[in-house]
Amino acid sequence: MSIKAIDHSGIQETISVVPAGEVPKKMGSSFFRGSASNFNPYGSDHVKGDFASRFLLKGWTPDRAFISPTTNVTAFGSCFAENISKHLAKLGFDVSKNRDRDIYISSMGEGLVNVHSITQQFRWALEGIAPPTNLWHGYKAEEFDLTEEIRTRTRDVFLKTDVFILTFGLSEIWYDELTGGVFWRAVPMKHYDPSRHKFRVCTFDETKACIQEIVTLVGKHVPQAKIVVTVSPIPLIATFRPIACLTANSASKAIIRAAVDETIRERADEWAGRLYYFPAYEIVNEAFPNRFVEDGRHLQNMVVPAVMNLFQATFCNTDLTIEQAEKMLKDARLQSANTLDDHALFSQARFASRFGGIVRRLVGRKREAKSR
Repeated sequence: MSIKAIDHSGIQETISVVPAGEVPKKMGSSFFRGSASNFNPYGSDHVKGDFASRFLLKGWTPDRAFISPTTNVTAFGSCFAENISKHLAKLGFDVSKNRDRDIYISSMGEGLVNVHSITQQFRWALEGIAPPTNLWHGYKAEEFDLTEEIRTRTRDVFLKTDVFILTFGLSEIWYDELTGGVFWRAVPMKHYDPSRHKFRVCTFDETKACIQEIVTLVGKHVPQAKIVVTVSPIPLIATFRPIACLTANSASKAIIRAAVDETIRERADEWAGRLYYFPAYEIVNEAFPNRFVEDGRHLQNMVVPAVMNLFQATFCNTDLTIEQAEKMLKDARLQSANTLDDHALFSQARFASRFGGIVRRLVGRKREAKSR
């Protein structure tokens, strides 16, 4: 990176910086901190062939891919973890959901959306510490039993795991005030008891503590394993807080993302080469002009494959190169931009623009006629 010019005009001194491979950037000289600076992309940077590598993946990917078809991968967490499992399984990789379909991390793995529920599975399977009963509920409000058979089968899967891929989804939780136990999901309506079932937002400290505990448990019981953490890009369908859902979702994700980041920074030396973050959350939210369909939660068809290809190119031993994955991402982003025509706001804007053009032409013709 080179300093191209120093401009003394205006209120403060500005520096024109030219990072290699990027469009020139300008910044206040008081904020310049040397060649290690990584800049926010300008508009023109988005069309470059290495956009993801430079502005999304940099600093997060391993020096060498370590997931191969013979690697025992255990992936669970929010619904986005299901996409990872499906993609790897399609490639013929060994994923836990295929090794044992009946354990809860397989049958309800994508339903484990908060840090407490994921921590419960590690604590229960590896150390036999069972959470309070009646906490776990499936999609049909069915309850799951704390059987020793399921526990030992889950433990067996964990102990044989080479790579854990964990996706954390949200910070809003329901808990049993009587026992303090946290539910996997919102309390089923038929079981809801307002005198004991309460709602709250996980604090940063407890979120970080849960993630730290998972890392510690894996290090203690499965020392050969690596961990890849992701944050789900899927937003809340609704909030139970008395505020707008979009703002509640922003807070929910920020708590998780900050806790993940701080954990990785604090464990960097101890877990060097074994603890990673894959920025699925940032890829989806920063790279795609129109990422969701009408319901605001389900991703457009082109989004997930593009994200999974980036993961494959950087973490998996396959023939897919990062250059190919970057090209696929760019094509997907262009497709995403094209879907803006179907977005209600953009459709209205397009109509207003066309209508305004017609009015302007009519007014122009009327003025021209008067001048004759």
